[in-house]
Amino acid sequence: MRRDVRIVLAGDPDVGKSTLITSLVKEAYVANVQKVVPHITLPPQVAPEGVVTKIVDTNSSAEHRNNLEAELRRANVICIVYSISAPSSFDRIPTYWLPYIRSLGVNVPVILVGNKIDLRSGDVTNAALEDELAPVMAEFKEVETCVECSAKIPLNVSEVFYFAQKAVLYPTAPLYDSREHVLKPNCVDALKRIFRLCDSDKDGLLSDAELNDFQRKCFDAPLQLQELEGIKDLVVQAPIAGARFPYSDQVSATGSSSSANGDTPSNQHHHPHLRNGSLTLSGFLYLHTLFIQRGRLETTWTVLRSFGYGADLSLEDSFVRPSFVVPPECSVELSPHGYQFLTDVFEAHDKDRDGALSATELESLFLTAPDGKHPWEGTGFPGSTITDENGAVTLQGWLAQWSMTTLLDHRTTLSYLAYLGYPSFPLSSTGGPPTPIPLSPTNQRTPSWNSSSSKSYPPTPPSTTTALKLTRPRKTDRKKKGSVQRSVFLGFVLGAAGSGKTALLRNMVGKRFEPNYEPTGRVVSVVSAVEQAGAERYLVLQEFGSRYEAEVLRNSAKLSAADVIVFVYDSSDTNSFSYISNLRQQYPLLQSLPSLFVATKADLDLAQQRHEVQPDAYCRKLGLNIPGIGAGPLSVSVRSDQMADLYNIICAIAVDSKGAVQGGKDSNSSLSFSSSKVRWLTYITLVVLGGSGIVLVGYRIFRPVGAGVGLGGGGGFWRGAGGPKVDHQGGWLAWLWQSANGNGIRKEL
Repeated sequence: MRRDVRIVLAGDPDVGKSTLITSLVKEAYVANVQKVVPHITLPPQVAPEGVVTKIVDTNSSAEHRNNLEAELRRANVICIVYSISAPSSFDRIPTYWLPYIRSLGVNVPVILVGNKIDLRSGDVTNAALEDELAPVMAEFKEVETCVECSAKIPLNVSEVFYFAQKAVLYPTAPLYDSREHVLKPNCVDALKRIFRLCDSDKDGLLSDAELNDFQRKCFDAPLQLQELEGIKDLVVQAPIAGARFPYSDQVSATGSSSSANGDTPSNQHHHPHLRNGSLTLSGFLYLHTLFIQRGRLETTWTVLRSFGYGADLSLEDSFVRPSFVVPPECSVELSPHGYQFLTDVFEAHDKDRDGALSATELESLFLTAPDGKHPWEGTGFPGSTITDENGAVTLQGWLAQWSMTTLLDHRTTLSYLAYLGYPSFPLSSTGGPPTPIPLSPTNQRTPSWNSSSSKSYPPTPPSTTTALKLTRPRKTDRKKKGSVQRSVFLGFVLGAAGSGKTALLRNMVGKRFEPNYEPTGRVVSVVSAVEQAGAERYLVLQEFGSRYEAEVLRNSAKLSAADVIVFVYDSSDTNSFSYISNLRQQYPLLQSLPSLFVATKADLDLAQQRHEVQPDAYCRKLGLNIPGIGAGPLSVSVRSDQMADLYNIICAIAVDSKGAVQGGKDSNSSLSFSSSKVRWLTYITLVVLGGSGIVLVGYRIFRPVGAGVGLGGGGGFWRGAGGPKVDHQGGWLAWLWQSANGNGIRKEL
């Protein structure tokens, strides 16, 4: 959003440029003013949207040409002033001034200002003025409007600068084709999207209630009954054929439409702008055409900006991708606001009320997203979540899918919340006082320059970040047993090719068993709701296939994001378990994460694994002690649907990892004895050194009277009978050093 506007006045000599500026500032006519007045800065309190306005006077004489060109190039809007009493000054606008501005490469809005209206002889109709200006405005698209005024009376002086500000803050060019007199395609697309978002019940119409919600969202003020009636009268009186209004409604007009007072005049029958007393898409577009044609561009721009659109009619990056910092060890979940919004969206698009979204309903739901596509292209959706027997996404599956998306990539969720129109309910303004602007295009309001009542604020759509929440760090949750606040958990499924990983994932989301093996060529993610300790949790499982597995396991940040590692091996394949063992040795970080070993294909004959220890002994040696199953592994069969409550167990480990880390319930640090060698040696060193100190003190107290001062004296306490002198303190340290290198302690233990 722009924060300042620079207005430059240009024109022939003696047309009253300096007098206009002085009359604005003094609010009175000043007869004698200097030829070029200094730059004037108007405070934000007297400007639309609280911008700072700078007004620059210029001199058109030859000696000041360089300064004139410099100021024209710096301008945001140019006011070309001509004198009503000097027709030649108007004639030079299309023949000199406008071509001259173009020759400088300046492409900014231009306002034509007819000064000295008090000197006009006779009355001139608006039609005559339009006929005079029409050729100029047709040839020079940069001309926004023309304002006639008088610095002497004064009359319309403030309006001159108000329209100049509006030309910058609410430009016509992106919205309207002045030659064809229609909205431009990008503007039509944006307004169509806004219409769909405001159509809460998705019936293709805006009812009175929906119009009021729209008005509150954009202008923080409801529509009065009289204004609603005025809107309906306007659209009913509109032309419905010809070049003036070429928009199609995209909704068939069946039945008759009634006016606000209940009458049904013949010109309302099958009218495309109003149906059953509700506004159609055609009527909505026609209203905005009227706003623009009647100079109320601020109304259309306010609507666009309320829904996140910027000056180029694309959604603002700050709206689609707002800042949301996730600290280490924390994850992101949907907040209650987020779940409620997504539930509202689901229910609004479930047109047949069968509790599931079909492919057609999903297509309609994502019409407001880029290219009309959902964010899960190429991921196997809806096979990644819970569906009904016809493959339609249930409400539980819909919320589960978004829970998984938020956990894995919260930025995608934020973007699509913006595309889908979050929130679905009006929020009160928090950026200042309300800015009520009537939806009716009949009211034209210009501010008084010394009045604070003209103060307004640019509309900003509510941040989508309120739909998300951060969880506590995992370490905090693990320390506070039984107080886990997270509701979405992530598990990585690792194992050799053909071990049955994909079958486990498909089974979790209720998909049928596929006997034909197909290698996994992409990252596969599924999510399902799991009831855990009376609460519903969402469990996300991911497998990576041989192509991406190493990449993930080398990335410590990605690996640490997993709440549980599910090691899968084929119990009927003699080589399957070795893959897991080698994987754990190759990536040591796996040893510190909560783990569950799963033996698949339990319906087939059990094979002896080609490994130094069998899987059950391996799990016991790791010290695993998972509640309900012990060390493991857990045997399952997807083909026979014998799953042994697998997903509940995985979720339980994710909630409370006690017993699922290497070392079992006695090792919360997840470190084996071999990996904590240094710690053990440190303990022993401290004990030995402490004991040596005690012995040395005892020696000095109880040594024989005849003993020498040093340990090498004859007949001392530490001397052997006739043997050589031995430094036992050094012997203890040497033993300790040897033990640290594997020659003592480890062998004995």
